[in-house]
Amino acid sequence: MYRHKCLLLSALFLLTSTPASAIWPFPPKRFTGNSLVDAGSLGIGGDDRIIAFGDFNGDQFLDLLALGHDQQTLQVYLWSHDEFFYKRSTSFRHPRPIYNVVPGDFTHSGKLDLLVMGRGSDSTQLDMLVYPGLLDGSFDISSPLSVPASTMAQPITVDMDGDMKIDLLGVTPFSKGSASPLRLWQNVWNSSQPNSPLFEILEPKLTGEQCTLSNPHSNAVVDLNGDCLADIFLVCDDSGGRKRFQIWVNNKDDGFSLAQTGLLPSGLQSITFADMDRDGTIDMVFTTCSYVSSSSGLGTDCAINIAYNKQLPLCASNSPSKSARSCRPPDDLCVADPDFKFDLRESGDNDGFARIPISSLFPTSDGTSTTLLVLDTTFNPPVPLPIRLGDANLDGFPDLLQVVATHSDQTPKLLFSVPCGRGLPGCAQDGRGRRSFKVTTKGVGSLNAVKDAISATFLDMDEDGTLDIMIQRKGSNGMPKILFIQNNFYYDAFFLKAIVLNGACGNGWCYSPNRTIKYHPFGVSYAGASYKYTVLDTSGRRSAAQVGQLPQTAYHSLMAPYSYFGLGRTNNYIENLFVGSTIHSKEHYIDMEGVIPNSKVVILPPPREGEPWKRELFLRPGAWIPWVTVTVIIGTGLLAVIVFVLHMNEKREDELERRRASHHINFDAL
Repeated sequence: MYRHKCLLLSALFLLTSTPASAIWPFPPKRFTGNSLVDAGSLGIGGDDRIIAFGDFNGDQFLDLLALGHDQQTLQVYLWSHDEFFYKRSTSFRHPRPIYNVVPGDFTHSGKLDLLVMGRGSDSTQLDMLVYPGLLDGSFDISSPLSVPASTMAQPITVDMDGDMKIDLLGVTPFSKGSASPLRLWQNVWNSSQPNSPLFEILEPKLTGEQCTLSNPHSNAVVDLNGDCLADIFLVCDDSGGRKRFQIWVNNKDDGFSLAQTGLLPSGLQSITFADMDRDGTIDMVFTTCSYVSSSSGLGTDCAINIAYNKQLPLCASNSPSKSARSCRPPDDLCVADPDFKFDLRESGDNDGFARIPISSLFPTSDGTSTTLLVLDTTFNPPVPLPIRLGDANLDGFPDLLQVVATHSDQTPKLLFSVPCGRGLPGCAQDGRGRRSFKVTTKGVGSLNAVKDAISATFLDMDEDGTLDIMIQRKGSNGMPKILFIQNNFYYDAFFLKAIVLNGACGNGWCYSPNRTIKYHPFGVSYAGASYKYTVLDTSGRRSAAQVGQLPQTAYHSLMAPYSYFGLGRTNNYIENLFVGSTIHSKEHYIDMEGVIPNSKVVILPPPREGEPWKRELFLRPGAWIPWVTVTVIIGTGLLAVIVFVLHMNEKREDELERRRASHHINFDAL
């Protein structure tokens, strides 16, 4: 008995003297608090400016491409999941000042290459080079691939001929000023041919009157007519000094035809694209300012404008009337609407356009005006700053991120999307309207502490399913120029991430020339894919949404190579997920049912017509998995104990019954 007491006392002493972290099986949380948390520079130092995102080593984590203060040195930062920061990787120097860099698989090898746009010998043109990606994550800087020059209006990446190889669309110095100035840099790369050219300059298949591209512009490759096939959106200079837009719809092998053109509001800055009202169509979001300072980049009398895409709505039932196609069935969302349109008239009878003055979103008590930073003048030439869109709170509606200036402070602000109501900016007096925005005030101290921001954008740092924020700063007084904000808000909603690959290596394993190294072609940065999905919320209401993949690549677009969308509160799988590509086969999209939320979907279109699509699903190992494991183990143990006790009780009862039967006297037999 004395020995047992000593052992018990010793055990109690060890438990009280041992730190809790030594016996607690789960690692402590890196960030605590229901707020946006200052995560620091995470290894990004010096005067580096983040110019592009990409998965350079194919590990499915987002890496960064930085440009040095000299505008010529490029540095790749690879994300380290275990150490939770960015590690410096390959670095090299471009011979001329760099204006833009577009990561992409231009050689169709499954590795990320770099298209570098820089200052040419002539001030009216852009010189371009492609640095092919190597197996070790570096780039072939000794023999870059030459690309024919462009005008200062930066070309955009697009797949014009449906072979899932990256082409370019823009204007060459030789085509500038002609009646049809647009040219196609068609990808003709052949790795088996020595000294193969990368691009061949052709006239694109465009049926309609072409325009003069603006510089800068907001050109995009995104599905606008609802058929899950990427169309082309162009911003043009009008002869009267105004800006116009053109929408060219994709007709596959028949090329592109001009579907709509219209006048853009005066004071237009930059346009971005997202499904703002969650109706399954891509809308336009842009800023307008009456005046922009060329020295500070600050706009005066600015407003946020939303032009809603008017298309066929989602059907209320799965089996709509066949007499007329007046809506889209939930199981057939990729139906083109030839009558789609954007109406940019600011009038009471137009419910497809909303204008929200910045002054109504950021009222001041002292009467000072609040302005938007719409131009980054710390770069040469100045970079336009669009409104950054991302579903930061996972409710299914894109939120806004923008740098707001008051007095001498430039502070990033996060605005959550909310339904229209009385007294909300952008809504009618009686509360009618689609969406409005509210400035987030709780848990945003880390954002408000920044007073020298020059840009802000969304990204998912550790692929944990929440949109974080990266802020680029002036970096005065020894402060780092890059600041990351961890989104640590606790949301009871779900998300989905998806990426469509470009068919490199036949959608299988890629091999080195001597076939000793193999790798998966994850980091390809393929532009033009489209996603549409339907989901049921907890009340049983069905809604549809659409997301584009990498629609814009010019002027430091800072868009991730994958698509991210919040699903809101749901207790079910994703009902239907339609994934569209740019291939010119009969079925350019695929329908997936029952996709698990909080996961990442990788879709591999067939490299050749007639072959099947492939898909891979990656579940996110969330922090709740250890708790579920412990719960399962404890529950299984309790059930085992209960079964064992019941088994022993039944065994004992059987033994007693057997004994009673053995002592029972059969009087009838006597």
